[in-house]
Formats: sequence, C-alpha cells, structure tokens
Amino acid sequence: MESQGLTSAQAPETQQEQFEAAAVEQEEATAAAPATANEAVETTQETTLSAEVPENEAETESAAPAANPYADKTQPELIDLLAKMLEERPVQNLRGDVEAVKIAFYKAGRAEIETQRAEFIAGGGDPEAFKPAENDNEARFKELLVRYREKRDAFTNHAEQEKERAYAAKLRIIEELKELVNGNETLGQTFNTFRELQQRWKDAGIVPQDKIKDLWETYHHHVENFYNYIKINKELRDLDLRKNYEAKTALAEEAEALMLDPSATDAFHKLQKLHEEWREVGPVAPEFKDALWERFKAASTQINKRHQEYFEGIKAEQKQNLALKTELCEKVEELAGSAFTSHKEWNAASEQIIEIQKVWKTIGFAPKKDNTKIYERFRTACDKFFEAKRTFYQGMKAEIADNLQAKLDLCVQAEALQDSEDWKATTDALIALQKKWKEIGATSRKHSEQVWKRFRAASDKFFARKAEHFGNQDSQYAENLARKQEMLEEMRRRLHEKVDITFDTIKDYQRRWAEIGFVPIRKKEAVQSEYRKIVDGLFEQLRGEERERHIRNFRDKVSKIQESGSRRLNQERDRLYNKIRQIEGDIQIWENNIGFFAKSKNAEALMREVQNKIARAKEQIATMMEKIRLIDHPEPAPAPETEAGTAPKAESAPATEVPDQENAATNTTEKE
Repeated sequence: MESQGLTSAQAPETQQEQFEAAAVEQEEATAAAPATANEAVETTQETTLSAEVPENEAETESAAPAANPYADKTQPELIDLLAKMLEERPVQNLRGDVEAVKIAFYKAGRAEIETQRAEFIAGGGDPEAFKPAENDNEARFKELLVRYREKRDAFTNHAEQEKERAYAAKLRIIEELKELVNGNETLGQTFNTFRELQQRWKDAGIVPQDKIKDLWETYHHHVENFYNYIKINKELRDLDLRKNYEAKTALAEEAEALMLDPSATDAFHKLQKLHEEWREVGPVAPEFKDALWERFKAASTQINKRHQEYFEGIKAEQKQNLALKTELCEKVEELAGSAFTSHKEWNAASEQIIEIQKVWKTIGFAPKKDNTKIYERFRTACDKFFEAKRTFYQGMKAEIADNLQAKLDLCVQAEALQDSEDWKATTDALIALQKKWKEIGATSRKHSEQVWKRFRAASDKFFARKAEHFGNQDSQYAENLARKQEMLEEMRRRLHEKVDITFDTIKDYQRRWAEIGFVPIRKKEAVQSEYRKIVDGLFEQLRGEERERHIRNFRDKVSKIQESGSRRLNQERDRLYNKIRQIEGDIQIWENNIGFFAKSKNAEALMREVQNKIARAKEQIATMMEKIRLIDHPEPAPAPETEAGTAPKAESAPATEVPDQENAATNTTEKE
C-alpha cells in the first residue's frame, strides 16, 4: 500500500508501465471471475453462521444467577448506589447491576419487616395483628427505576438510529466504490481512495441485522469489480491475499480453541466477534478459500451446537421446574380451600405450608413467560391460606377465653385432690382431669404456660406423695410374695398326689390367697398366672372324679329303666339328643359372637369367658353321648373299686355335664 502511495508522484512513463502491467493482470482477473463469485458465497455463509443466536439467550443467562454483591446493603444505601450508577456509568452496562440491586432492595425490605415482626412478638404483640411500618424508600427506589428505564429506552432508540445512520453511510460508500471504476485519477490515487473507503466502511459501525447479508454481498461484489478494474499489481495482490490467509487462519485457530471453553455461552459470544473480524478480512487465494472456510465453519458449527444444546437443557429443566411448582401450587390451593376447625388442624396445615415454601425456594426458574404467573399463583394461594387462618383465630377469641376458664376450673379440682390419701380413686380422678385437659382447646399464649404449670404442679404433688407412700410398702409386698410362693408349692404337691381334693379345699385356697395381699408389681402377673394354672388343674381333677361318679349313677339308672321296657329308654335317648342339639346351637351362637368383640381392654376377658362356656358345653355333650352309648349298649354296673382313670380324657372326649356345685366352683375360679 505504501508503494501505491508513491506511484502518484512518479513520471508519466512509470505510470504508463503500471497501467500496462495492470492490463495483463486484468486478463488474469477475468479468468478468476468465478472465484470472485465464490467469495460472495463465502460472505453469505459467514453472515448466516454469525446470526445463530437462541431467542431466549437473555432469558437463560438470568436463569443461572451468581452471588449477589449487594446482598449486605441497606435500602438507603442501595438507593444511593443506584442513583450513583445512573449518573456515572453508561446505561447499556447497567442491566445486571440494576437487577442485582433490585433483588437486594426487596430482600432487605422483607428482612426489615421480619425484624419488625420479631420485635413486635417479643414485645408481647399478637402475630396476627402485626402491621409493618410505612416505608418511604420504595417510592424513591421506583423513581430511580423509572429513570433507568427511560435512559435505557433512549439509549436503545439512539442505537437503532445509529444503525440506520451506519447503513446509510455504507450505502454511500458503495456508491463511491462504484464510481472508482469510472474515475480519471492515477492508479496510486485510485488505490489510496479505495483504502480510505475500506477504512470508512470499517468505521461506519453496526447496521440493522436484517440488512447485513444484502449489504455485504453488494459491498464485496463492487470490491471485486474494483480489483478487476484497476488490475492491481499481482505481487501486491498476492501479498494482500497472503495476509488475509494468515489472518483467517488465526481466526480459525481461535474458533477451534473456543471448542474447549468450559462455558458454552462465553464461547458463543466470542465466536460472534470472530465472525465480525472474519467479515472484515478480505478474500484469500481461491485454492485456500474453501478449505479455510470449511475449517472455520466446522468449529463454528460445533460451538453453535453446544450452545444450542446448553439452552435446550435449560429449557427442559425450566419446564420440569414449572411442573414441580405447579404441583406445589395445587397442594397449597388444596390446603387453602380446606375448612379446618381446630387449632391443631391449623397448626398442622401451617407446618405443611412452611415446608412447601422451603421446597419452592430450592426449585430453579420456570420458563420466562410462565415464571411470573406461577409465582403469583403460589403467592395468592399462600395469602389465601393465611388470611383464612387469621379469620379463624379472630373468631376463636371468645372460645379461647372459655377454654382458659375451663382449664382454671380443672386447676381448682386438681388442687382440691392433691392432698388426698385415697390413692386409687384420686389417681383415677386426676387421670380423668388430664384427659379433659387434652380435650379442651387452645388458650392464649399469654396464659397457656402459666395455667399448665399450675395444673401440673397439683398433679405432681399428689403423685409424688403416692410414690412415697407405696415405696414404703415394698418390704410388705416382698413378704406377701414369699407366702404366696409357699402356698403354690403346697397346692402343687396336693395336685400331684391327687388326694383330698374337694370343693371346700379349693375354696379355702382361694380365701387364703386373697387374704395374703399384694405382691411386687413386676412379679404379679407371673405368680397370678401360676396360681390360676394350679387352681384350674385342681378343678379339672375334681370334675374328672365327679364325671365318673355321674356315669356310674346313670349306668345304674339304665339298668332299672331296662326293667320297665325299651319305651322309657327311647324317651331318655330322645331327651338327650334334644339337649345335645340345643347345646350345639348355643355353641354356634357363642362362636359367632367371638368374632364381633371389639379389640379393647375388656374384649379379652369377654372372649375368655365365652370360650370357657363353649368348653363346658362340649364337656356336657361328651357326657350325654356317653349316656346314649350306655343306653344303646347297656353294660353291667362296674365294681366300686374301678379306677376313675378309665374315663375318656378331655382332649379325646370333652368332660361330662357337671352339677350345679361344680359350675359354682368353676365360676369362682374364673372370677378369681
């Protein structure tokens, strides 16, 4: 280029030689015309690649917020800081800081309200009656935001005007470029004018996006025409093409290096700048043009693809966040629409709302078009719930006063019982009072702890006295346990020896056992269970003997009836069968009733009583079947010394029908 600047000062002969050399190059340029067309195609491809910007780029960048540098500022400090930004910094560089300041401002406002609420509650105020103090900072802050938007809009309008101005300027440059081929200036002057036009083109600035492609194609077309017209020195052209090749190679290498950049967004923005530089660089030799462009385009494609995948991933995540937030909204709306009727229910629902709000904070942004709407829906549902809760508690003030009076009455009753020595009755009475206490609703926080301590003090005083009283009885209980164990050993020997077992003997054991008194509570169940087991064995032994005696009497009765004829035997058999059917019906009813008993404290005792009835009924059936067998197959009466052990056992044939005395003894056992 410097040699061209010197050409205009040379002699006419030298200039003539240059034009002649240019004429030779004109022929070469004519042959290279297809290459010029290819360069125009290259420009079109560059423009298309550089425009691959996702529509929601700005939206997604905001979806990954960093730590807020203004989070520790107060509202007045943030107002001063925003005012200073508007005065000292370009408005186009303020967007991120303004958003951060706005978030910090409203977060500080919420923190101030929570501080006021805590102080109000600490001072004894009712949380439901809290109202925050007036805040003049918000009005001043909103005025600054309006100023910021006005300046931003003015800058945007100015930028668009500048793009139109740059577009008009470049159109004028193209017109001047057209005129170069028709000028009468020397080659050096023409070439210098061309370089000036190139520089003016670079300095003109950015044009509207929708006009870039056509503008650049027109510009390069006339640049090629200029090169063909002036037939620039081939050596100079080769030098220019080589420099362009080196510049574009460096740009391709930079693009390839961006493929390793960990940030997809940073790499994409840097690539846009590389594309702008690529367009500014002139054409390269035809043999390098396609390969170099494919290399640059391949790197650009990979970066654009990674950038697009990044935003698609964020879109999918935002959709999932929207679904999660929608589900949370539905849960809060369900709770807000429920009709709770007690303090316990409202507290449980409030805890659920608070947990849902915690989960909400852990979920990221929803898509931009839905983010504000879903948040408004969530906030509206929460406000509705807490407004309903506030209304409920306002209506409960009278009920809370009644609850307080009811609990005070229970305190008076408990204090009247605290010095009683009727341990069992007073214990039951205090337990009943405690149950009533739980059934009474909530009282105000101011009196709740005080009245509870009063009630509990009366209960604790009685139970402490009771514990002291019964603590002195441990030695007596231990002595009673030893006496009962000795008595159990005596009963075992009698049961084993099977001698002198009568109803009076068993009743005497029962009387003596009851007179001994209480044993230590931890031994009570075991020793009582052993006692019942031995008494049942004694009764079983006694019933076996009674059954044998009863059968012997019936055998004698059958022998006497035989003398009167078979008619009376048949009548006795029918009577026994009718009795068996009646008892079997009773058994069926009792077995059905067992299935209807509720699973309560008394159900087990009722079931045991019915099962005992069933067992006794089955014994009666077995006895009557034995009588029927004796009627059908009469046997001679056995000798008096026949052992009772020949009677069927209870397992194979249930015991016989027992007399009233036996039933009375059995009932005594069950009651004991």
